[in-house]
Amino acid sequence: MNTAVLSSGSAAMVLFGGFFLLLILRVPVAFALGLCSLPVLIIEPRLSPMVLFNEMFKSYNSFILLAVPFFLLTANLMNVGGITDRLMRLSRAMVGHFPGGLAQINVLLSVFFAGISGSSTADAASQGKLFIEAQVKEGYDLSFSIAITAVSAVLAVIIPPSILMVVWGGVISTSIGAMYLAGIVPGLLIGLAQMATVHAYAKKRNYPVYPRSNLNEFFKAAAVSIPALMTPVIIVGGILLGWFTATESAAVAVIYASILSLFFYRELSPRQLFDAVVETGKLAAVALFCVGTASVFGWLLAYYQIPKALLSNVENIGLGVTGVGLLIAFAFLVVGCFLDAIPAIIIVGTTLQPLAESVGMHPVHFAIVGIVSLAFGLITPPYGMCLMISCAVAKVPLRYALKDTMIMLIPMLVVLIAVIIFPQLALFLPSQFSPDMMK
Repeated sequence: MNTAVLSSGSAAMVLFGGFFLLLILRVPVAFALGLCSLPVLIIEPRLSPMVLFNEMFKSYNSFILLAVPFFLLTANLMNVGGITDRLMRLSRAMVGHFPGGLAQINVLLSVFFAGISGSSTADAASQGKLFIEAQVKEGYDLSFSIAITAVSAVLAVIIPPSILMVVWGGVISTSIGAMYLAGIVPGLLIGLAQMATVHAYAKKRNYPVYPRSNLNEFFKAAAVSIPALMTPVIIVGGILLGWFTATESAAVAVIYASILSLFFYRELSPRQLFDAVVETGKLAAVALFCVGTASVFGWLLAYYQIPKALLSNVENIGLGVTGVGLLIAFAFLVVGCFLDAIPAIIIVGTTLQPLAESVGMHPVHFAIVGIVSLAFGLITPPYGMCLMISCAVAKVPLRYALKDTMIMLIPMLVVLIAVIIFPQLALFLPSQFSPDMMK
């Protein structure tokens, strides 16, 4: 802007330079995003530090973001209310006889968990406690046990309902219902890729298997699990049928999980319910504080037209949808190594949106490519929250499981590239079942 004291380049240097400097000094990401914005707000005479508070308040004044604490509470209720135990029993009946039986159960349970919670960190924490020690006792390598627990946890942000899709829809105005449908096929493909990886490891290292369950055992496990598995059907189906919004669906998920835990499975005590609510409050506060400070950072990027300056040369190269998709994935893969997924969506997603629009990339395809790419950041160091949680549960340093984790990312990366090259992998279901949401 001509009236601005700082140019786009100068503002970008202050913002990004300050941010990375604070990260090096080990300042938490949420605080770093707010603190690096302050110098610009002080230097620029037309702005003031009050912008920080105003923009944070505007970001919190969002009906859509109410879904975040609701989905986190659903995940916590699952863990203490007996729902996870029933799903684990069903997973064993379905895939326990595959090579690497317990690790296969780990992956399939993550698929089921993803369809209910929408939180990868909650998945990594609960799965880590359930599986890592159990797998080691059965003869699995510790590094493998940590790696498969961490990589399978990221399915929770790809398979609906996903907290990241809720945030993406609120920030970039993309249909959450369409994103929910679009995430199903890529999520299931990544789950299959992880199961194939377990199969290869199990054959090479001779990991144990369970006896094949008979039909009677399978039907018994399915019967007690079906009420829990109805959660994603209620959430996604309710949105598609127009019964409720994404935020209302999250509230319905909490009510449904509470009813299952209290009255159907009868394993949720009043004390556990209170603890689940308190834990949800802590997790939601961290996530939403990050949304607030990232919104200020993103507002300053827009004020100085930094995205336009960064992308001016890229748009002139003449990349097609596939080329831009690969560029977008690369940007999110790199940023995800250093930044939490929610601020990455607010900052990088809004920055890259004009580039995606310039080549005619469908907004839902853009969203799925971005979210799947950001899922890798939950595993890759130095951020790698799911890997950090899994290593913390196992009480080993992050580097201990790094080799096996990187190997497991390769088939997942193949699926990501396939989604970029073949957009219909993501767009087929929403185009068939909710064409109105695709407009």
